[in-house]
Amino acid sequence: MVNTMGRLADACWRAAAYCLHPRVIGLSLLPLLLAAGLSVALAYFFWEPAVDAVRSTLESWALVESLLRWLASMGAEGFRSVMAPLLVIVMALPLVMVLSLVLVALLMTPSIVALVAERRFPGLERKIGARWWQGLAWSLLCSAGALGALFLSMPFWLVPPLVLVLPPLIWGWLSYRVFTFDVLADHASPEERRQLMKAHRLPLLSMGVITGYLGAAPAMIWAFGVLTVVFAPVLVVATVWLYTLVFAFSTLWFAHYALAALAAQRAAAAAQPGPVVEVVPAQPVLPAEPPAAAPPLLP
Repeated sequence: MVNTMGRLADACWRAAAYCLHPRVIGLSLLPLLLAAGLSVALAYFFWEPAVDAVRSTLESWALVESLLRWLASMGAEGFRSVMAPLLVIVMALPLVMVLSLVLVALLMTPSIVALVAERRFPGLERKIGARWWQGLAWSLLCSAGALGALFLSMPFWLVPPLVLVLPPLIWGWLSYRVFTFDVLADHASPEERRQLMKAHRLPLLSMGVITGYLGAAPAMIWAFGVLTVVFAPVLVVATVWLYTLVFAFSTLWFAHYALAALAAQRAAAAAQPGPVVEVVPAQPVLPAEPPAAAPPLLP
């Protein structure tokens, strides 16, 4: 246990130091530009229809209408105008987060893993256990499962303790599955990857949960009420930027830990003695005896 915590801490401080590397900073710009541009474009074309649809749905619910009338009687009549936009933002944040994760996994992870490998593990053999399209399919599959779990768990977010536990756990599971697969895709064979994920499941899942809590931090900038609606375009870009930084750090953390674990796993396999083969000494080959002479014929 102490050895595992030491490996986690070692990989963590190395990941934090690598975040300041000029190559990592440059790599983070492309996912930021793509995710921010796509988010702004979607907001430009679909913001008003989405808000109108949510507002009409809320007005059709008698319970929500009673709640809004009660808030108006308490002096919070302005809450009616911002409730629908805030709900649209809350529902869009998981999509923005998944988009940032997938872009970082596709555009940054291979270069980040190559940087870590060439600086720390130059002699680690690359076995190409998965192609880029397999990583993309794996990321999309895991992301779909995480989004489904998030939407199904939303009713439980009304319980104060669960809202602090469920989303980070779901994002932690997603980070653990996606980042571990991606950082080992080039260097580990499929069998090595499965063995490593099984042997280090708890540390990797713990790293995923921690990064899940870090991934929930950018959403806090939307907790300013009416101002979030006014400055939504700027806040979308800021949120994507923060998500990109969090996922870049997460990729570095998983890369340092997983590649070190892979090197140790191969070293342990090489140190194991091979099967003992019993050598049986060869028996000496005796020369063949000459055939006995035939008895003489009697006259």
